[in-house]
Amino acid sequence: MTNRFDTLFARLADEGRPALVTYIMGGDPDYDTSLSIMKALPEAGADIIELGMPFSDPMADGPAIQMAGQRALKGGQTLARTLAMAKAFRKTDTDTPIVLMGYYNPVYIYGVDRFLDDANAAGIDGLIIVDLPPEMDGELCIPALEAGISFIRLATPTTDDKRLPAVLANTSGFVYYVSMTGITGSAIADTGAVGEAVNRIKGHTPLPVCVGFGVKTAEQARLIGRDADGVVVGTAIVQAIVNSLDGDGGSTSDTVAAVTTLVGGLAAGVRAARLEAAE
Repeated sequence: MTNRFDTLFARLADEGRPALVTYIMGGDPDYDTSLSIMKALPEAGADIIELGMPFSDPMADGPAIQMAGQRALKGGQTLARTLAMAKAFRKTDTDTPIVLMGYYNPVYIYGVDRFLDDANAAGIDGLIIVDLPPEMDGELCIPALEAGISFIRLATPTTDDKRLPAVLANTSGFVYYVSMTGITGSAIADTGAVGEAVNRIKGHTPLPVCVGFGVKTAEQARLIGRDADGVVVGTAIVQAIVNSLDGDGGSTSDTVAAVTTLVGGLAAGVRAARLEAAE
């Protein structure tokens, strides 16, 4: 059965452009505002939504996303409420793929079977669990695939050709290429090197390759989008939320608009990514 990822990337291939993949932390700065942002993303130009699962001890997240997780947890966000957000989103949007991104501990505590049942009921399309390597596929990856949920693996600049087949073995949906070594929000790597890496990964898999970590502007999105099948933006969106908050860290009337304005510009960047080549 064709899934939302297949449908989306086939359509974008016909349009001749990459996907814009947008990340938000579930429950940041509060549940209602976060859901409003999520609902506004597709109209602003997002093609895929990565929905962060707040966790108290993240290891790969930079300060901005760490703080987003802390705000969400302080506001009462739980894994169950994050799943509820996705389910509420699905009431008005049945097409946009949703990827849950985070760490294994909350899923383990929740219970893998219960989590996968609830994720399916909420309309989740894929999972990115950053601390589960291929050697632990039996924990969640294989059960997720059996439940019809894609398991999206991260490849990095240090993933060489010997390691890459193991990383790709049970990957589905798309491959997420982390453009540099380090935490989220770091400066983006040389775009030429990113293009070479994307081509190398494509030599091992027919899956789309999306590139993230460090993309903050429409111009960076355009440059990365020349080679990638998708451009992932997270920290810049989280920072736009931060910049809109009041002195107590609460949402304001500008919060949703701050995100949609940024995403609109990023969307213009990815849509311009291959215009020069086409002309």
